Amino acid sequence: MNIRPLAEEERDQVIASGLGLARLPRDDGSFYLVAWDGDAPAGHAHLALTDPPEVQDVEVLPEHRGRGIGTALVEAAGREAAARGFDLLTITVSTAKPQVQALYERAGFRDAGAPLKRVTGTVLIRTGPLEVDDTLRTLSISLNPVRRTSDTDPRRDT
Repeated sequence: MNIRPLAEEERDQVIASGLGLARLPRDDGSFYLVAWDGDAPAGHAHLALTDPPEVQDVEVLPEHRGRGIGTALVEAAGREAAARGFDLLTITVSTAKPQVQALYERAGFRDAGAPLKRVTGTVLIRTGPLEVDDTLRTLSISLNPVRRTSDTDPRRDT
């Protein structure tokens, strides 16, 4: 599996594969990371370069699920954010999807302490309008391995 930022010339191929790229186009430096299985796209994740950066729109094609691709995409987003000098990465997850929350928690994300966010209405994405009625929870992970280790090490000094 090869994960790399989406190149402009690959965009149509990724869309044709069934991956939506709903957050394109963007002019804020944010970008998609695409997981490639050979020369075929298998999944993607959008990295919004906000402060802190946020992983969004993680999607893996059904025939590629269960192989750790989603986790690999989120880890790649963390490396990209860390390479840009960020110490924290966030992701917002539907409270109606506990299995998705558990996936991110296994990857080291923890509740960010932000209040739950209720979202309703119509959101316009590249592929058209999307009706939303959801409650979202924000999770975060430290991108600083020294801090992450010391935060979880019971022997650390307080």
